[in-house]
Amino acid sequence: MDLETKENLFDLNKFAPPRFFQHEDLIKTFEAAKTLDQMELINTINYIHFTGGPLFVLLQHPVYQDRFLAKAYPEPCLDNQLTCRWDKSYFQYKFESYHTLHLVIINNQSMIVTPINILSSCKSGFTIQLPEKSFVLNKRKIQRYPCRDVSAELMQSDFVARGEVIDFSAGAFRIKANSEAFKHNNWFNPDVPASIRLFSNEKIIYTEFCKCIRRQDDQNISKEIVFAAATDHISRFLAKKIRNPRRRIAPPLVAVFEHPFIKKKIHRDIFNISTTGFSVSDKPDDDLLMPGMMIPDLSILLAGISIANCSAQVIYRRMGENDIRYGIAILDMDIYSYSHINHVLGTNSDPQISVSTEVDMDALWEFFFQTGFIYPEKYGFCQAHRKNFMETYRKLYQENPEIARHITYEKNGRIYGHMSMIRAYERTWLIQHHAARSMENNKLPGFVVLRQMMIFLNGMYQLSSAHMDYVICYFRPENKFPDRVFGGFARDLNNPQACSLDLFSYLTLPVASPEKCLPQGWLLRESIPFDLWELEQFYKNNSGGLLLNVLRFEESDHGNDSLEKVSERLGFLRRWRIYSLIYQDQLKAVFIVDQSDLAINMSSLLNCIKVLITDPEGLPSELLSFAVSKLGSVYNLDKVTLLIYPASRIQSAEISYKKQYQLWILNLRYSNQFMDYVQKNFRMQYV
Repeated sequence: MDLETKENLFDLNKFAPPRFFQHEDLIKTFEAAKTLDQMELINTINYIHFTGGPLFVLLQHPVYQDRFLAKAYPEPCLDNQLTCRWDKSYFQYKFESYHTLHLVIINNQSMIVTPINILSSCKSGFTIQLPEKSFVLNKRKIQRYPCRDVSAELMQSDFVARGEVIDFSAGAFRIKANSEAFKHNNWFNPDVPASIRLFSNEKIIYTEFCKCIRRQDDQNISKEIVFAAATDHISRFLAKKIRNPRRRIAPPLVAVFEHPFIKKKIHRDIFNISTTGFSVSDKPDDDLLMPGMMIPDLSILLAGISIANCSAQVIYRRMGENDIRYGIAILDMDIYSYSHINHVLGTNSDPQISVSTEVDMDALWEFFFQTGFIYPEKYGFCQAHRKNFMETYRKLYQENPEIARHITYEKNGRIYGHMSMIRAYERTWLIQHHAARSMENNKLPGFVVLRQMMIFLNGMYQLSSAHMDYVICYFRPENKFPDRVFGGFARDLNNPQACSLDLFSYLTLPVASPEKCLPQGWLLRESIPFDLWELEQFYKNNSGGLLLNVLRFEESDHGNDSLEKVSERLGFLRRWRIYSLIYQDQLKAVFIVDQSDLAINMSSLLNCIKVLITDPEGLPSELLSFAVSKLGSVYNLDKVTLLIYPASRIQSAEISYKKQYQLWILNLRYSNQFMDYVQKNFRMQYV
């Protein structure tokens, strides 16, 4: 039985009339077919009844001798007699006058054909006696499955048709389109690929260019068309030189999802997995996936427990000797799911790596002090607010909020390496708190956590729910490690729109109530679009970097809560406001008033005022102090931290500073280049 014959047998739509049967040669293959005894047949029929599925009946017209296949639904079968009801769509047909020849059952890839003896027949159904044996005809090469509630849209140039998907296989699918679209039959060209979009519950589950491989003509009006994908591989993302490592987990993780076409729950062992996707395999008999198919809701299970939920898409289908391998890309997942996947992969490569798991707070504080991360001057600032620091860090490291992630390298409960990051602006995350101490066997925990963080970022930025377009970090220019790693990459790439460095001076100023008003001609106000336009011209000519992209002055993520609202929901403070200092309509400086919980960043880099001086020659130091006192009252502190840019303008403004910080900003579309730079210059491997 050839493939086309088998496909033509059962393409019966729910509302379609019975189909002519034109394959008499199938009946002649019974003698060579495998047999099925009566009890096995009864069990199969009862399973069909239990699941609400149909079987088919081969009928013969009493006058014209034409043969038809019609759909029927079985009643429970308790002995060798079976009663079936005709499909309701056949209410106008007088099947009781037809000759009932065979019962036909589709059982996975097999077709069971049963000669029957009719006992009684009426308009609504019939009763038959089952024989001692039935015949199992050879299996299909590719199984076809009836689809449920899948609508279709077909576009080819200015031709548009809509309809529904009748059935599908891993290689093709059949669309029943409305006949109105085909009233001008020559508008559709079957030799030219068409754009196909398929929907389930109003969600797109497939959209690709497909080729027509067959169509049915009914009175010169095409109604049913079979399409096949033009390729077994789609390109969803840009190719990367360095991919996040794929690992085989034992025992294997399991992917569980509802098949969007057939609405059946599917379980597949995951062959290997990375943070961006995974692969599964099937036997040819269970070929169910099609490249391009979207899976809106997929769960990843570890030992039967769900560790991640995501949306995904089938990227490729590759035939092997004994199986079929599918590549599945992860399109989006929440940050908790992403962290769980990273943790499983990290511990698989090194059991001492932990990604955003609950941290022993005593071990963390001991690590911060012993590594010198909290040095005396910093502790002098922290100790006055010790309880606030302890509570904030408990929430960050034990409640695991969605705005913060951390990676630790631990052994026997002691921390040897640590790196963390926090969502600092709407679509920007800040890397902070990178520290390490030596351990035996010449391991370098600082590089281990840096490597894991880079892998984390390289996959995370592709997830729309991560709100991550940029990553930033601050470091002292004299600190050799970050200057070589982060600063070295920015200088080597030499593209400030990909990775930029901006030098800020760091100082603190007292906050006091201003005793007098601003001098005549001076104005401190919330920034207006013209001020921001002036600032953009200044920054573009002085830096050309990414700072203003990070601040996103007038942009918002439509449909998403702002970072301020998300932080408030989680019990944290995060906001920023922008002000301008004007003299006689000329912009002199812009103040970004950053507010966060006091302990979020130990150097107050997210709880400070960033001052962008656009005209240092015309900005007296007393006016800067006045503006800081006016704006700094929101902090409820005696002193406020300032970051002033450009750092070179401080001297001309006659302001002294304690130290300087480089602000490093990476556009994450260039994360792969950063990983490549670190791999080449620091011999870091990502396998």
